[in-house]
Amino acid sequence: MTLAAVHSTPFSTAHPSEDIAVVAQDHESQRSYLRLTGGRRLSGELTVSGAKNSALVLMAACLLTRDTIRLRNVPPLTDIAGMAEMLTSLGGKVQRSADALELDGAEIHTSTAPYELVNSLRASFFCIGPLLARMGMAKVPLPGGCQIGTRPVVEHVKGLKAMGAQVTIEHGVVTAVVPGRSHRLSGARIHLDCPSVGATETLMMAAALADGETVIENAAQEPEVVDLAGLLLAMGARIRGAGTPTITIAGVERLHGADYGVIPDRIEAGTLLLAAAITRSALRVTPVIPDHLSAVLAKLEEAGCRIERDGLGLTIEASHIRAVDLRTQPFPGFPTDLQAPFMSLLATADGTSMVCENIFENRLQHVAELQRMGASIRTQGNTAFLDGVARLSAAPVQGSDLRASAAMVLAGLAAEGVSQVYGLEYLDRGYAGLEHKLQSVGACIERVDPAQQLGANQAIAA
Repeated sequence: MTLAAVHSTPFSTAHPSEDIAVVAQDHESQRSYLRLTGGRRLSGELTVSGAKNSALVLMAACLLTRDTIRLRNVPPLTDIAGMAEMLTSLGGKVQRSADALELDGAEIHTSTAPYELVNSLRASFFCIGPLLARMGMAKVPLPGGCQIGTRPVVEHVKGLKAMGAQVTIEHGVVTAVVPGRSHRLSGARIHLDCPSVGATETLMMAAALADGETVIENAAQEPEVVDLAGLLLAMGARIRGAGTPTITIAGVERLHGADYGVIPDRIEAGTLLLAAAITRSALRVTPVIPDHLSAVLAKLEEAGCRIERDGLGLTIEASHIRAVDLRTQPFPGFPTDLQAPFMSLLATADGTSMVCENIFENRLQHVAELQRMGASIRTQGNTAFLDGVARLSAAPVQGSDLRASAAMVLAGLAAEGVSQVYGLEYLDRGYAGLEHKLQSVGACIERVDPAQQLGANQAIAA
């Protein structure tokens, strides 16, 4: 329902809150959702898509060269489309063929990123590093994205300043300029106060074209950082130490094109493994790089799952799930992006589990929705205590962010009855065709679009 439609609705003389409830209910009836019938065992094999969080920053790296970058294994997600729109707005060209993207940055003509795109996609803020390195100036609004807590850009700004940029933040816009005729950043030693993935990646890209050597200390060690280093190396950059706390980049004058494959998405792989565990099923999930999921696999095995590694993928089998405790930490610790999905599993475990969220302060919003499904959870600050229940109950639930939406889908797979999961605008940002993948292994799940159904019914009536 549009804003105009809401204003034109003829309100009754009833209590105002009743009218508001009617409008809200009407809006809810127009939203797409997933309908799941829980309690089914799954079997078969699931294919993991390319890593969203890696592909997004690799796309930003195309701004560093005038040559064409070809990225393979890029998932068809709304966030990927958003980043493509961002690059296009700057003058780049993006073409998709099957699972590959061709990115041409030869005609980049502006260093100002549009507010509406950065506000809807946090990853687009990564463009500040390569734009500054290539053009000597960048003007990027402060980022938006999923509302899971404050994710400041102070580490990005501090690092860019250390490399010689003049940075100001006014009216929600970060403006960075490299003074001097060369407009070239200078190598520097940068110590991050926290191992921010975004700051590490931004500074790696900026340093790739800088004059001199840059050393990033207390750098993020996530696989996505290593993947970015892999692409930059393929483009002619000089980098060592990616995947360790200290990364050294020797700047070069020019980077060239490359053909590069995106790593498998470790968060999607973890979610699919959890789908098997929560339904007490056996599934093979491939491709998977086990080292990218070591903390998650350890917790699944501690919970009672049997996991076999075959070189390309993992086979998981679950029959009885025990309670475990977990704390989110930067890689190689337990990833915050799998905290909510793993909590769905622990809601059905035998015993009492503790989950401590140490990365984002607002990432327990899914607790209330799990409680609607019968989960026994109590929270204290950033910690949740779960007393496992024998069975979850189906309910209409709302995903408050990308990973919370995935958690609701997992809970729906295990719940007794028919659940409705809303928040697909979040889910579609990070999971490509999740319902189709789950259908292929026996899940009873379908996407329902009320507006589409209404249009079809009206066409039949006409």
